[in-house]
Amino acid sequence: MDNIEQNLEQLKERALLRLDTIENKPELEKWYTEYLGRKGEFNRLISDLSQLPRIKRRVIGEAANLAKQALEQAYKAHNEKLRLAALQRRIEAEHVDVTLPGRPVDIGRLHLTTQTLRQIYAIFAEMGFQVFDAPEVETDENNFQLLNIPLGHPARDMWSTFYTTTEGVLLRTHTSPGQIRAMRRYCPEPLRVILPGKCYRYEQVTARSEFMFFQVEGLAIGRRITMADLKGVLINFCRQMFGTKRQVRFRCSHFPFTEPSAEVDIDCIICGGLGCAICKHTGWLEILGCGMVHPSVLTNGGYDPNIFSGYAFGMGPERIAMLLHRIDDIRYFYSNDPRFLTQFG
Repeated sequence: MDNIEQNLEQLKERALLRLDTIENKPELEKWYTEYLGRKGEFNRLISDLSQLPRIKRRVIGEAANLAKQALEQAYKAHNEKLRLAALQRRIEAEHVDVTLPGRPVDIGRLHLTTQTLRQIYAIFAEMGFQVFDAPEVETDENNFQLLNIPLGHPARDMWSTFYTTTEGVLLRTHTSPGQIRAMRRYCPEPLRVILPGKCYRYEQVTARSEFMFFQVEGLAIGRRITMADLKGVLINFCRQMFGTKRQVRFRCSHFPFTEPSAEVDIDCIICGGLGCAICKHTGWLEILGCGMVHPSVLTNGGYDPNIFSGYAFGMGPERIAMLLHRIDDIRYFYSNDPRFLTQFG
């Protein structure tokens, strides 16, 4: 009995000494298998315990349990020690200096075109206009024919149209087809709407033109509406958008869907009307086109031109933004260059 107890003690001491030299998990698992595994030294040592007398078996069994518990505890303690050492090495390898300032997170902002559109919405909302959405994919009938531009009409040369593979379907070249949709929606009631949205033209991209751009169309239909109403609305808009001291002038022009028609200019916001490169030394900047709705267009929209009259106007929000912020190239709006876009937060 004394011999078995002595061997147990020697085995425990030998195992503990070897355990202290282990520096990684694979060696630790190997140690466990060698000493405490099912076929390990500890089990081999007590394999003949059942052959001993009952009293000796009980005493040696208690000694064996104490020795095994001591080794199990040492194994767990050493396993935790190796885990903490590995964690420390990882922390040191992946060290981050928390005293450094954090990287700033960019905050999203509205695109300059969206900002300008919202300014336009707000100004016309105060004058009783509501936003009316119209589709970007249109029919030739709405885009041209019902706006007094029949097939073969020379005015079609003004628009370089993107046609689709479906006959009679195209990408709208202007927001004016929304006039027909709005009139047919509200007829025979009066209406006052603005129709914002993207337009498409097959044109060369330059500093002053893009193949895709925004427009804002305006339309008012009612009884006894005159050119004076149109002038009052647009003068108020120009002065709210560009400054209360702006001078506004109307020049005769021609659009197939309005009669009479006019172009609207303001005195140059850069030189104050004295003449500069921006206004081509004329002292004036063109802002938008407008006119009284042509009787044929009123009829196509469902209104009786003998009872109703109306006015329409159209403007480009990018052109307005270019004037307000002195931007010299419309391509900046769609180039997605943060150096440009972040200036207008």
